[in-house]
Amino acid sequence: MADQSADAGGKGIGAHLGGHLRENGMILALVAIVLFFTVIVRVTQGVDFLSAQNITNLFLQNSYVIIMALGMLLVIVAGHIDLSVGSVVGFTGAVAAVLTVNMGWPVYAVVPTCLFVGLCIGAAQGYWVAYWRIPSFIVTLAGMLVFRGLTLWLLDGQNVGPFPKSFQSLSTGFIPDAFGVGKPNMTALFLVALAAIAILWLGLRSRARDLQFGIAPEPMIVFAIRNFIVAAALLFVGYKLASFRGLPNVVVVLSVLTVLYAFFTEQTTTGRRIYALGGNEKAARLSGINTDRLVFLTFCNMGVLASLAGMIVAARLNSSTPKAGVGFELDVIAAVFIGGASMTGGSGKIIGVVVGALIMGVMNNGMSIMGIGIDYQQVIKGLVLLAAVIFDVYNKNK
Repeated sequence: MADQSADAGGKGIGAHLGGHLRENGMILALVAIVLFFTVIVRVTQGVDFLSAQNITNLFLQNSYVIIMALGMLLVIVAGHIDLSVGSVVGFTGAVAAVLTVNMGWPVYAVVPTCLFVGLCIGAAQGYWVAYWRIPSFIVTLAGMLVFRGLTLWLLDGQNVGPFPKSFQSLSTGFIPDAFGVGKPNMTALFLVALAAIAILWLGLRSRARDLQFGIAPEPMIVFAIRNFIVAAALLFVGYKLASFRGLPNVVVVLSVLTVLYAFFTEQTTTGRRIYALGGNEKAARLSGINTDRLVFLTFCNMGVLASLAGMIVAARLNSSTPKAGVGFELDVIAAVFIGGASMTGGSGKIIGVVVGALIMGVMNNGMSIMGIGIDYQQVIKGLVLLAAVIFDVYNKNK
């Protein structure tokens, strides 16, 4: 009997890992990539890849990718694509620069104004896609060209800056230590420990809910290993950040957005309907779902997040440039697909997208420290994206 139970448990673990290979594999891939660069950078460059300063830079440099990837996931899950996000980043950054630097608007007025501009851009593009049935590829390709041109016109081909300190704090600011200790930043340690506890609690709650409704939960050993890795990584990163300058403002924004979008996609009716739309639009429409409105809302949401990313990029650069946002859409789309989203829509998770964006960020950061040229970096990132898509197609065919 004991042998049979062990055999059944082994089969259960094997079956679960096989059915959730992509989401569990992404976490392990991120850990493996971090360990690889930690060793290779130390050996070849004599640099500590996991230093507090480099981890901080990693978040500051890649925050815009994660922010836009959250919105791009919903667009791709709904069965569409948005190629204009890079140009929208540049345009809204230019709007922020003109309002702040040239016209002297205060930050509390500039931020909502730019978010509203992004909402209008997303609504304009979403209208043509949702209600006129024009392919999103064409609409957003046109948007990419239009808003790149408007950025050049608005800035008159010149850099506009610098921004006031209050605006720069959107990207380069840090949460002060409420306990007044200094280093390590106790506020940062407290918030990160609270986040680790919350993740464990939510995981246990999800398991209990599955058992309540007769759904077989994932094997306890898989649950324990995954949560241990996540909690250990969070605490390690939190300690490193606390020993440097504390939690960057942008990390707090990312954390809040990740929690909100994870809740929206997994716990709300509208979020589940977006997945139903991407899985089978005709069936979703016949079941009474207003699919046109959902598509429209996903593009509105994408516009707002692209606008937020545009302000963060401008704040980090301390100026708005005509070239800001060039190629951003490629990194964002790659992060979504690497994170487990399907090309055909209907599947993908917020946590997977965050992990995918971190994989892209770690690769960019590690290759830059090693002195690898931008040409080789593009080749490597392209191959990684191709491998992720091939893996997705292989799993579907299997």
